[in-house]
Amino acid sequence: MVQKHYITYNQLNHQLSSLHIRLRTQLTSDYSSFLKRPGAPNIPIQAIGLSLYEKIGTDDPVEEAGTKVTRTQWLDLSSLEMANLIGKNILIVDEVDDTRTTLEYAVKELEKDVDMMQKKLGRQGEKTQFFIFVLHNKDKPKKGTLPKEMVDENRYLAAKTVEDIWICYPWEAMWVSPKQTRSNVKQWSC
Repeated sequence: MVQKHYITYNQLNHQLSSLHIRLRTQLTSDYSSFLKRPGAPNIPIQAIGLSLYEKIGTDDPVEEAGTKVTRTQWLDLSSLEMANLIGKNILIVDEVDDTRTTLEYAVKELEKDVDMMQKKLGRQGEKTQFFIFVLHNKDKPKKGTLPKEMVDENRYLAAKTVEDIWICYPWEAMWVSPKQTRSNVKQWSC
């Protein structure tokens, strides 16, 4: 039986608050550009969706790592918004770094897309840097790899490194109150 660890919104908030200053320092001024300022236009957030895990045929919510990364959502490369990624610090966020396969895929594919857009717009001289932030890094050998310079320059950040356990996040539960307490968190289905 797989060991499960239940995380509440309050626990996540505590982990994230401890990283706020570290993120702000590493991402410099671009980090604050994502914060809404009075009178300033909204800054769009670009989102991608990737899937690697597959149901293993039981009622248990634990899934098994698949062999192929599937794009469930990707950036619209024909959009002018894609040009906004050139020359920026781009933060890729994931809840858990398990096999590192999807993170490797995201970095490689986004680098290719930005490079293609730079060539198309004649903006090859502008440096785009990718950062990764994960809530939980599983302490185990990884199948995927990240660019050496990303690791060397501390552009990979994890809120917490944990053992190789199945983590049940509150957004995966059938129902959970944002104020869920540690004492009754194991009552929800994960």
